[in-house]
Amino acid sequence: MRKVDASAALFAGVSILYPLLAMLGVRYIGPNWVLIGLFVLLALRALPALKAKVPGGLTWGLLFVAAVVALVALYDRELSVRMYPALMSAAMLITFGQTIIQPPSMIERFARLVRPDLDEGGVRYARNVTLIWCVFFVFNCAMGVWTALYADWTFWALYNGLIAYIGIGVLFFGEFLVRPLFRKDAR
Repeated sequence: MRKVDASAALFAGVSILYPLLAMLGVRYIGPNWVLIGLFVLLALRALPALKAKVPGGLTWGLLFVAAVVALVALYDRELSVRMYPALMSAAMLITFGQTIIQPPSMIERFARLVRPDLDEGGVRYARNVTLIWCVFFVFNCAMGVWTALYADWTFWALYNGLIAYIGIGVLFFGEFLVRPLFRKDAR
């Protein structure tokens, strides 16, 4: 049985709840405290990989997010709090996109965990699915920026805390349902 990475689980949980926590945090304790919490969260997730000298694409993405949030905070702290979801989508886009340029693609890497003998058709399919995820991250990043700049806190939290995750779920489970149609051995 695989050991659960506590920092990864904490990061995932807080990331999912981030829009609600950020909205309430800014309202009741101010953006400075939300930013401090965000930087602590990013550090807890990125530093172990840096310390082990095995930083992956997502680790560099988290450092990119922290740097941009800090730069935006110099201008507008509330805006920097609201930019986090868009920046995470940008980090995911960079992480997935770099695997298109330097294969194997992200989805191929996941697929080979289950199916190490992935054939050439499976490799092409995985690359196409990775491209679809990249398109999703572009859209989600754009919506995140738009909601950060123009939407009220309620719509910002609704989009980034619910609608975006519904989109992720639809894409994930939709691909899972469509995948057998593209597998040769399933015919």
